[in-house]
Amino acid sequence: MSIRLLLTFATILALACTAVAASETRPQTPTSISGARILTVDQARALLDQKAATFVDVRSPLNFGKSHLPGAILVAYKEKSDYAVGFDPAQDRFDLGLLPADKSAAIVFYSDGTTGWKSYKAAVLAVRAGHRTVFWMRDGFAAWTAAKLPSEQ
Repeated sequence: MSIRLLLTFATILALACTAVAASETRPQTPTSISGARILTVDQARALLDQKAATFVDVRSPLNFGKSHLPGAILVAYKEKSDYAVGFDPAQDRFDLGLLPADKSAAIVFYSDGTTGWKSYKAAVLAVRAGHRTVFWMRDGFAAWTAAKLPSEQ
């Protein structure tokens, strides 16, 4: 094996290990949220079945395109702030204008799972913007798919 190939392999391995380590150190999201309500996947399923809420997927367009909750809309949350309750929303990008104009309409935010801070942050920002019926599916899409609930592409 050439030294160049060996160095390339070592670099790729180091980058992969760094990515895995970073994802393993991401803290869990909070277990409460001021001004909003946390939903289990079963509770979210009931709202979905009743068509009683707008479901907002805040993951990347790529992940949304792979699979999402039936009827969900994509409002990607571009995150640069800390994984913390006191995050600085000025460091992030999230288009609140894509949410329902009716501030009393029920909205359910979700992302990947319990380490998916994007949905927590989006729900916090929606509450701050005056939305009054905000739900956060903390367990996220990972729990939804683990429960073998329906999804679409």
